[in-house]
Amino acid sequence: MQPSPIIKMEQVVKRFPGALAVDHVDFEVGRGEVHALLGENGAGKTTLMNVLYGIHRPDSGKIFVNGREVSIRSPKDAITLRIGMVHQNFRLVESHTVCENILLGLKNLPTILKLKTAEKEIEELSKQYDLPVDPRARIWQLSMGERQRVEILKILYRGADILILDEPTSVLTPLESKHLFDFLRKMAAEGKSVIFITHKLDEVMAVSDRATVLRAGRVVGKVATSTTSKPDLATLMVGRKVLFTYERRGEASASPVLEVRDLQVLNDKGLPALKGTSLTVHAHEILGIAGVAGNGQKELAESITGLRDVSSGQVIIEGNNVSGRNAKYMIEHGVAYVPEDRINVGAPQSLSIAENLVLRTYRYEPFSKGLLLEKREIGSNAEKLISEFNIVTSSRDAITRTLSGGNLQKLILARELSGRPKLIVALYPTRGVDVGATEYVRELLLKQREGGAGILLISEDLEEILSLSDRIAVLYEGQIMGVIPAESANMEELGLMMGGALKKAA
Repeated sequence: MQPSPIIKMEQVVKRFPGALAVDHVDFEVGRGEVHALLGENGAGKTTLMNVLYGIHRPDSGKIFVNGREVSIRSPKDAITLRIGMVHQNFRLVESHTVCENILLGLKNLPTILKLKTAEKEIEELSKQYDLPVDPRARIWQLSMGERQRVEILKILYRGADILILDEPTSVLTPLESKHLFDFLRKMAAEGKSVIFITHKLDEVMAVSDRATVLRAGRVVGKVATSTTSKPDLATLMVGRKVLFTYERRGEASASPVLEVRDLQVLNDKGLPALKGTSLTVHAHEILGIAGVAGNGQKELAESITGLRDVSSGQVIIEGNNVSGRNAKYMIEHGVAYVPEDRINVGAPQSLSIAENLVLRTYRYEPFSKGLLLEKREIGSNAEKLISEFNIVTSSRDAITRTLSGGNLQKLILARELSGRPKLIVALYPTRGVDVGATEYVRELLLKQREGGAGILLISEDLEEILSLSDRIAVLYEGQIMGVIPAESANMEELGLMMGGALKKAA
C-alpha cells in the first residue's frame, strides 16, 4: 500500500536564461518513505529540490505539504514547514563549534549561560539517532562523515519531518554509508520522509522505497524499488542500455612504469600528507587507490605529475628518478593527468574548447611555428577530438564554461589521452558525472590499459575501484594500509582498511 503523500509537487516549471531546468514535473513523497531522485547531470534533480527548499522560486506549478498548498519563498519558509536539506557541499563555519553551527540561524540564539543546555540537547539528539559527534568540537577538527552528521543534526534540531540529502555518500566510507542508511531507515520508521539524490544505483536498491527518474527536466519514470533493477533504472536515466560489468584484457607486464618509494609530501597547510608512501604501477595495469577524500590522494597525484614538491622519497618513471621535475617535464615524458578539480585545474573556463584541447601540445608543431599559433591546425585537432570523444558542444570555438560536467570531463580526457601516454594518473574521473558519461570514462580507461598504459586510478567509488582495477591499494592518513588483488577484494575488508585497519599481508 502506497503511503499518503506528505509532499506533492504539481506541474512545477523552473527556467534559467537559455535553459528549461524543470519542465512540468509532478513529484510526490509519502509519509515514512525513503524516496530516491535519479537522473543524469543537468536532468533537474537538484533544481527541483532547491525549489522545494525555497532556494529557487518556481515559474509555475503548485506545492502541497500535508495536503495544503504552500508558497515556499526561502529556506526559512521550508524550515517552518519542517523541511530540511543537507547540501552536497556542506555549509558549516569551520572555526565554530558543532553546537554553534547547529544554532546559527535560529530566531532566539541562547545566551552563554544557555549554551551548555543547548550542548546537552544536541548530545541527547545525537545519541537518540546514533549520530555520534561532540557538540563542543570545532568543525575543522571533524572528518567529512562527522560534518555530515552535524548537517543532519542541524535540521533535526529544527524539528524537520522531511529530509532532503544531495549526494549524501560522496564523502563517506562504506561503513559510514551503511550507518547512514540505517539512520535513513530509522527516520522512515518514525514516520519522517527522506528524499535523496544520488548517482549510485546500488544505494537506490539498498535503501529506497521508490524512485523518480528525471531526464532533461522531465519525469520519465516512477518506480517501486522492489519491482525494478539497476539496469532498468540506468536505461530510464540515459535512454539506452548501460554496461555495469567491464572486461579487462591482457596481463600486466613485469616491468613497472611507475614506482613510488617512501614518499613524504606536505599538504597546502604545511602538514604531512604522505608519510612514507610506496607503490608500483605496471604497464597494462590499473592500480586502484581507495580511501575517503582527504587522506593524501590529491597530494599523491600532484607529486607524481610534477605539481607538488616532494619532501623526501622518490618518484620513478620507467626506471628514471623524476622527483622534483615540473609538470612540463612530466607531460613531455608521457604522463597524463586527470585532476580532481575540472573547472579550476582541469580546463580553464574562459578558453575555447579548441584552445583547451591543445594545452599540453600548443608549444610544438603542428600547433605552433616559432612564436605563432597555427589556428587552422588547432581547429582541425578540435574537430577530430570532439568527434572521437563524443563531446557534445555547439562549436569547437564555444567557451568551455558552456559544457556540462560530463562533457567537460570528456574534453579533459580527450586532451590528456590523445597523446598515447605511458602513465595516466586519474583522480576521481567519474565523480559527479552521470551514469552514461561514467560508462564512457570507464571504458576509455580500460582501452588505455589494453593499449599498454599504466593507470593510477584514485576514486572514492568502491564499485568503480573493484570493477576496473587489477590491484587495489588503500590510502589512510597518508599511508598505504595494504595492497590486494581486485579479484579477492571485498567491501568489508576495504571498508576496514579505509577506516585505518592495517592489512598485515600486503
